[in-house]
Amino acid sequence: MMKDVNELVSGFRRFQKHYFSEDRALYERLTHQGQSPKVMIMACCDSRVDPAIITDSNPGDLFVVRNVANIVPPCELGGGYHGTSAALEFAVSALRVSQIIVMGHARCGGIRALLEDSQEHVVSTGFIAPWMSIVAEARSEVQALFPGAASESRERACEQAAIRISLRNLTGFPFVREAVDAGLLTLHGWYFDLERGELLCHSPHTGAFEVAVARL
Repeated sequence: MMKDVNELVSGFRRFQKHYFSEDRALYERLTHQGQSPKVMIMACCDSRVDPAIITDSNPGDLFVVRNVANIVPPCELGGGYHGTSAALEFAVSALRVSQIIVMGHARCGGIRALLEDSQEHVVSTGFIAPWMSIVAEARSEVQALFPGAASESRERACEQAAIRISLRNLTGFPFVREAVDAGLLTLHGWYFDLERGELLCHSPHTGAFEVAVARL
């Protein structure tokens, strides 16, 4: 059931009572000492895929950036505003995270729109289509390799191909490349199968996504 604003306010009151009050020491530490997460997660803004819930993490554990289809854009300085790139720079250069995870998921609406070349999700101002064009290569790859496959299989392949593109784009940022080369930073590609309840991890050796945590 969808929540309205009043229900969210009630939820905050429960948070105050059961989490903030009972774990006040944690929040006092986070307030006075600041944040020091070791892991950054680049995730989709899809309401069904919350990185903190999926990984059972506490406040302060994760530095999370969410955008449509969990895309890491290429490193470039011109062309407008760069919220994802700015967050990436802060995580690597200021917070000194040691792990970056690009976490895609099944049934991604952004990837579906990319595959279908659909305009139904694109608002009149036209922000989504240019954003999804960053991973247009994934669509071309799937169309070439799986021309007759079922739509669900094509979407899954495209979702995973887009993660590989984002991992490649990460290494195009000089501060990321330097940290990786120095052994201070490791990059990961994760795929959350929303339907099956499984976690797949990208293998840098084969390029495939292999089941890391199977369904119980």
